[in-house]
Amino acid sequence: MADYIEGKRPLVEALRTHVPFKVILMADNVKHDSLINDIERKAKRLNVPVKLVPRKKLDELSERGSHQGVMGQTVPFTYHSGGDIIKLANAYADEHDGRALIVMLDHITDAGNLGAVIRSADAVGASGVIVPSKRSAGVTAATYKSSAGAVVHMPVAQVPNLVQIMERAKKEGFWVAGASEQKDGTIWDTNLKGKILLVMGNEGEGLSRLTQENCDFFVALPMEGKVGSLNVAQASTACMYEWLRQNQAPKA
Repeated sequence: MADYIEGKRPLVEALRTHVPFKVILMADNVKHDSLINDIERKAKRLNVPVKLVPRKKLDELSERGSHQGVMGQTVPFTYHSGGDIIKLANAYADEHDGRALIVMLDHITDAGNLGAVIRSADAVGASGVIVPSKRSAGVTAATYKSSAGAVVHMPVAQVPNLVQIMERAKKEGFWVAGASEQKDGTIWDTNLKGKILLVMGNEGEGLSRLTQENCDFFVALPMEGKVGSLNVAQASTACMYEWLRQNQAPKA
């Protein structure tokens, strides 16, 4: 994530969604208003230190020149390994009748979309989200915001090679399902029971060729309106909930 978040309202929102901060830097001559007071209250509650510094120091650190007398230095996000996510999913499956879900994002580029996917993954009980380490969105302050703080609870892995993780997951008993609107049939007709690695494609181009070649099967959402597709966050949510629906025990 970015080293600093600038400005009163962005800091209030970041603290509200539990973006981890190392320190809040506040100009020693800043005017105390309701937003500054809110920042101080939230920082105290989260045990984030507030340090008074000369305004000139903030001017030097600011990239956008809009710090409004306050900036927050963030703590870098700690990623898991792909192997960690698979282990967590296997442990989850052992306790939940053999079902587990891992979500893999094939080079999505919007940090807000990543956060929305993480939020849905947390909601359905997924074990983790996997993204590539290059040419892909990573966890930023925007991710915390769009995930409504769920990124604090959801393990996220950055990996150098998606295909290697797909192959490892298969050896561990996972079926790899690629989401593609260009495939025949719908997700409702597809068996998603058990341990599933769900692969979602890039916002514009969908699944890459190599990723497609290593999927066991494909799932598509039925589209009956005039818009030809959903964005990746919406599509991911729909697919994840179909996995959850199929894997829930029938009510007595």
